[in-house]
Amino acid sequence: MDRLTTLVEKFHLSVSHAPLEWANLIAFGDADGAPSEVVFLPRGRWEAAMDAPALFTAEVDWMGLSNPLLASLPDEVRYNLRDEGDSRALVRLMAEETAGNRCGAQSVVNRLGEALMVRLLRDQISQGTAEVGLLAGLADPRLSRAIVAMHDQPGHLWSNGDLAAQAGLSLSRFSELFAATVGETPMGYLRRWRLILAHQDILRGDRVEAVAHRYAYASPESFTRAFRKAHGAAPSSLRAA
Repeated sequence: MDRLTTLVEKFHLSVSHAPLEWANLIAFGDADGAPSEVVFLPRGRWEAAMDAPALFTAEVDWMGLSNPLLASLPDEVRYNLRDEGDSRALVRLMAEETAGNRCGAQSVVNRLGEALMVRLLRDQISQGTAEVGLLAGLADPRLSRAIVAMHDQPGHLWSNGDLAAQAGLSLSRFSELFAATVGETPMGYLRRWRLILAHQDILRGDRVEAVAHRYAYASPESFTRAFRKAHGAAPSSLRAA
C-alpha cells in the first residue's frame, strides 16, 4: 500500500535553493561535516540560532495548506539522518549541487529534494503522531487503507461500510476511530478531498459538468453548491478567470 504517491502527484512539489532567511528546509551537518539532520518548517522560516553548520538551505513549495498532508504536519519536522545512509547521500548531493552552481543545478536539486521530502514524510508516518489529522490517519495501519482508497479512487461511490471494510474494522469502530484520529468523519474527509481535487481541475480549465461527474456528484448544481461552500466562489467563475 502506497500512502504517499497520490499526495505527491496531486500537489506540485518544488524544492529550490534559498538563502537562510527564506528557507524552510535546512540540512545540518555534524562536527566533521557529515549530514546529521534535516529540519522542515511547513508554515514558517528558520529564525533560531544555528547550533550546527548548515550544509544547504532550501525553500519547499508544496501548495500550502490546500495540501491536507502538509496542513497536518507539526510546525517543525526533524529528520535524523544518522542511521539513514541513502538520505545522507541525497543531502550530500544537494549540498554539492547548490554549492557548485553548475548548469542544471536547480533541476537536480528539485528532483533530489522531492526524494528527500518523501523520505522525511515516510519517517514521520513511521514515527506516528499524537496530533489529530491526516498524518495520524496515515500512520494507523487500519485507517490508512481506507484513506489511501479515498485518495486513489475519489470518484468511487464510497459508503462508510465500504471504507470500514477497507480498514478491516466494524462500521461503528471505524467511524469512531477515524473521527478521533483524523478529526473529521470519513464522509467529511472524502468530501473535502474531492473538493480539493475539483478546485485543481477547475483552475486547469476542466468543464464543471465533467468535474462534477468525476467526483460522484449527482448533478452540476449539487457540485456547484458544495464547491461554493468550500471555496467561496462558484466553479464557473474560477474557470472563466
